[in-house]
Amino acid sequence: MSYSHEAQDLESAALGERRPDGVSDETVAAVGKLSEALESLERARGHLYSFHQMMGHTDLLLGDAVDELRDAGHGDIADELEKELVGRNVIEGRWTFQIVEDFDDNYWAAFRDQERRTRDKLQGGVRHVFEAEMKERRRTAGRRHHEAKP
Repeated sequence: MSYSHEAQDLESAALGERRPDGVSDETVAAVGKLSEALESLERARGHLYSFHQMMGHTDLLLGDAVDELRDAGHGDIADELEKELVGRNVIEGRWTFQIVEDFDDNYWAAFRDQERRTRDKLQGGVRHVFEAEMKERRRTAGRRHHEAKP
């Protein structure tokens, strides 16, 4: 199936209209880099939440091991493990939920806010201008699965 040139132009315009008037290529690239940094931050946050969950699971497994050691007649070792490790802070004064909360409140939220504010100031709040223009450059107009929009 072949699209007419008019249909291809309409598809291209649909992506191209994301860039507000007067926004330079350099600005689009810089805001795109800031958005990429935010995406990297989101991945880091996901790893932090994985760490949080894994450490919680570790502490529960440790508790099970302590119980099994006690049941196996090793109460002195179980007591030592329980006193030294079960429920221990993973960082001075903190369990992982406290690390996650501090990260979210003091870095993640501020970064997201600054990214949004920058995008609002420089691109009229429009997201993913860089990516939309890259899509337009890389897709094959008129081909199935290469449409500009759903």
